[in-house]
Formats: sequence, structure tokens, C-alpha cells
Amino acid sequence: MNSSSSASEASRPFLTWQRIIDWAQEHYRYRTFSKDERIPARTGLLYLVQRGAIRLVGTAQVSASTDKPASQLPNQIADETFLGFVGAGQPFEIVAQSPFTLQAYSHVEQTSVVWMYWHDLDNWPHFRREVLDAFRYQHQRKLLWLSTLGQRRTIDRLLGFLTLLIEEFGEPCSNGYCLPFPLTHAQIGSAIGSTRVTVTRLMGKLRQRQLICTQGDNLICLPIQSIETSQN
Repeated sequence: MNSSSSASEASRPFLTWQRIIDWAQEHYRYRTFSKDERIPARTGLLYLVQRGAIRLVGTAQVSASTDKPASQLPNQIADETFLGFVGAGQPFEIVAQSPFTLQAYSHVEQTSVVWMYWHDLDNWPHFRREVLDAFRYQHQRKLLWLSTLGQRRTIDRLLGFLTLLIEEFGEPCSNGYCLPFPLTHAQIGSAIGSTRVTVTRLMGKLRQRQLICTQGDNLICLPIQSIETSQN
């Protein structure tokens, strides 16, 4: 569990990371954000999460009811779709392609982010390779996510989604592994194509079947037996 961040932290030479932090602070490329604060990210830049967690959300204004281009459609309030987390030690990019937009928010207090241009990584060739490896890993996880979202039953999509999240970010708890930060039922619903009400109902079913449990501030956990079942 929490393999990507742990492996990244273990493999990165401390001095290299410290030099990057020092460089970012010197060039005003380092900032700490409060919980739910939007990251003023833009395309063409590389972002590195130094501490905390980033929540990625996407919006799309697409309509199948007209042949008019998106620029001529009436203004609509597009729903945000939760697209996943980026944990400490991991990179991310913001992609803008009309009519789709991607935004990043600090998911927990004291989330620190470094940003730079890609060519700035020429100063740290080893770290550049690590960043590329991290993006490849993220791509593989997204393919698993898409496979999960292809499940016909909502409860299967829900359990698969929670399993993937906790496999990637989970931390040991008393009876299994627990997501280290809260996630609302509305955010889960947006990620799996469902509603908050349905997610709340199905979460209750999963708890009854002892496939998930909650701990502390409603942190979602996978019991040991549920993890072993998913790996078989």
C-alpha cells in the first residue's frame, strides 16, 4: 500500500530533493496551500507535490442535443468530476482542451507544491527520469481505474474504486489499510458516475458485508480480508 509515494521517497536522493526545494523557494516557485484551496495551475508547467495531497477534478461542457460548436452553446454550470489524488513526492500536469478543463485543489491542510518548466529538470537528470517513471505509473493506474468504471453494477464500481485508492494511498490501521484523508460521498459519486444518495446506500451495504469499514474522522478502510480477496 502507498507504494508510489513510498517508493518515490525512498529512491530520491535527499540532497537532490532539497536542492529542488531550495531552487523553488529562491525562484518563487514554492507555495503552501490551505485545505480545498485551488492551485493556480496552468498548462505547460510541471507541478510536484512536496507535502500533503492534491485533488484533481475535471469539468466538461458537452452537449449531444445540438450541432452548434461548444463556443455557441449557452453558458451552463458544468458538474465537477473527481479524477483522483496526487500524493506527496508525485508530479502532475494541468491539461486544457476545450470543452474540457482540469483543476487542482489542496485536499488537506499545509499542502506544499513546487512548479517549474520541463526544461528546468535538465538541472537534475536523475530526478527527470524519476518524474517520467512517476507519470508512467500514474498512466497504468488510470487504465485500472477505467477498467473499474467499466463494471456494470454500481456497487462493483464503488468497491473497485475504493480498492484502487487504498492500494495506492492507504496507510496501515488496526485491522487493515485506511485512506489517510477524507473523501465525501458526493466526490465518490462523481468519480464512479453515480449520486451521493446511491453511494451512501451502497457504502452501508459494503460495511454490512465487512468489505469496508470507517475509522477516525470517517476515513475509509479496507479490512485485511477484503484486501486479500481483491489480490486473489
